[in-house]
Amino acid sequence: MATIQDVNAAIAAESSVDDSIIVLLNGIVQQLKDAQASNDPAALDTVIAGITANTKKIQDAVTANTPVTPVQAAATA
Repeated sequence: MATIQDVNAAIAAESSVDDSIIVLLNGIVQQLKDAQASNDPAALDTVIAGITANTKKIQDAVTANTPVTPVQAAATA
């Protein structure tokens, strides 16, 4: 049985991950604004490549840490 300390630790860990994702997204927005303002297609391509790489990392982490139950598997099949 989980204790209140276990729940608080889980909340703290999740909040840390959420904060990291927010920082990442804010950084991407700024990079896109900067690339657009510079009118440099290569700069925009660099930002897009970074977005693609980060998206893949996030997708992989979610997939690796999300258990698949028989109900979920049947629903997606």
